[in-house]
Amino acid sequence: MTGIEGEFETVVSRWSGEAAWYFATLPVDLAEEIRTQVEPVGFGSVRVIATIGDTTWWTSVFPDKASGSYVLPVKAAVRKAERIHDDDPVTIHVAVLR
Repeated sequence: MTGIEGEFETVVSRWSGEAAWYFATLPVDLAEEIRTQVEPVGFGSVRVIATIGDTTWWTSVFPDKASGSYVLPVKAAVRKAERIHDDDPVTIHVAVLR
């Protein structure tokens, strides 16, 4: 891990496109720390370990021009395990991987 991590409250929202993807937006200050200290990979993504409630998974965060931050995809298995619905508030912990 890189030592870059954070815990924050946000909402999980469905992406407005045709696909049923759900995302949570990272705080801008955490995104800035990631942006300045981590070399991104494909599509500008950065590998992370994310935790919501009792569920932890390995994924990536992706840059989001609209918010000036990164977005974290929240897959169906996580939403089901943690009983998360569209626009529900959640507490998320993310740790950036090398």
